[in-house]
Amino acid sequence: GDLRPITHPVKFYERGDRPLEIVTSRQWYIRNGGRDEALRAALVARGEELRWHPEYMRHRYANWVEGLNGDWLISRQRFFGVPFPVWYPVLADGTVDLDRPILADAASLPVDPSTEAPAGFTADQRGAPGGFVGDPDVMDTWATSSLTPQIGGHWVDDPDLFARVFPMDMRPQSHEIIRTWLFATVVRAHYEQGSLPFSNAAISGWILDPDRKKMSKSVGNVVTPTEYFDKYGSDAVRYWAASARPGMDTAFDEGQMKIGRKLATKLLNVSKFVLGFAVPTSAAVTSAAVTSPLDAAMLTKLAGVITEASAAFDDFDYARALERAEEFFWWFCDDHVELVKARAYAADGSALAALRAALSALHRLFAPFLPFTTEEVWQWWQEGSVHLAPWPVPPDADGDVAVLDATSSVLVAVRRAKTEAKVSQRAAVERCTVHAPATLLAALVHGTPDLRDAGSIAELVTVVADELAVEVVLAPPAAPAPAASAP
Repeated sequence: GDLRPITHPVKFYERGDRPLEIVTSRQWYIRNGGRDEALRAALVARGEELRWHPEYMRHRYANWVEGLNGDWLISRQRFFGVPFPVWYPVLADGTVDLDRPILADAASLPVDPSTEAPAGFTADQRGAPGGFVGDPDVMDTWATSSLTPQIGGHWVDDPDLFARVFPMDMRPQSHEIIRTWLFATVVRAHYEQGSLPFSNAAISGWILDPDRKKMSKSVGNVVTPTEYFDKYGSDAVRYWAASARPGMDTAFDEGQMKIGRKLATKLLNVSKFVLGFAVPTSAAVTSAAVTSPLDAAMLTKLAGVITEASAAFDDFDYARALERAEEFFWWFCDDHVELVKARAYAADGSALAALRAALSALHRLFAPFLPFTTEEVWQWWQEGSVHLAPWPVPPDADGDVAVLDATSSVLVAVRRAKTEAKVSQRAAVERCTVHAPATLLAALVHGTPDLRDAGSIAELVTVVADELAVEVVLAPPAAPAPAASAP
């Protein structure tokens, strides 16, 4: 036939300049369901037993296990690694009998067959006819790291500890190694203990570069946070990291660090403000001292935030816990503190009790995210460390949150009117007319005194209407004082 040149693809080693050559050799495997349908079904069932956070990551595990078509290759031909504790006899003609391995006794482990002789042999018989040779391979990284729960629990040397900590509570890891580290760990515990190795899997995403590409040392787009610790503080960097949703990839974002620093600074400032007022009674930090409907409503709203943040942490959704605490905090600073400021300056016991109760809870809600800032402000008025303090419990308050919503919505409208008029927020309001449904106006009654103080409102008029609308008439600016006449 005719000879003609052809071109075909040849695979190369990633960092090499020679084509790959496939060489068949003996390897070590662990059965993982690739050739055993019953085992595969059992390992799929283990994934169903495990609690996944977020839940949808369960499908990545199931899809991987159900798609297996071969066993788990665990041997590697490299210098560093955990060796296989196996030797082989050398026959009289000098050939190695690979079909009759000599296994180390379990009591003698760990064993390095490259430096130790098997039982019944001496070191000088290594490689000699009638002697032995050690297995040259070492274990793959996943073959050893798959035992991390057992190793960490001192499986062999401390049975009492192991009984108390295994299965462990939670495995934190990224999503791309569900098929390797997580699955391999499940396989080993299934074989050795007949159980899961942990009860929960908290799956994170990747940190991407600003162009939303995966960071890689070989690409050279890795961003280290050291300079940002110096620039914004560790709490700000931690805030950015904690804002990343479980299971979701997130881009490196300096803007989020700026927000974190702003949050930490605001926490310092509002703590200083609230704690600057002398409390009239030692019980002022408890909800028992709260008598104002507006203060009680704030504590009721806070109770809902604590309940939601606690549930989020129970589900390992730290980002949701931060989101709810932060949302309440900014509302607390911008609206509630402004509404009750006049009563606070007047040493009103209800206002001060509610402010301190909220501050105590906020310090603890933010402690996992802003550990240094919260420790600082906690030390201003509490004994011990905030990180050893109990998690906040919802305040025992029976307030009507509608009072807060109504009062805050009108205050926001008054502020907006002043901003649009380009006057100070302290500018006097001659008359404020609130058009709103009767239910909102009924709730507003309980917040009216605080609203008038916060908005500098002389006259507040309410009119029943289908929707909320606020009309603001600013007081005319005061006439300048006459200049003093010359003597």
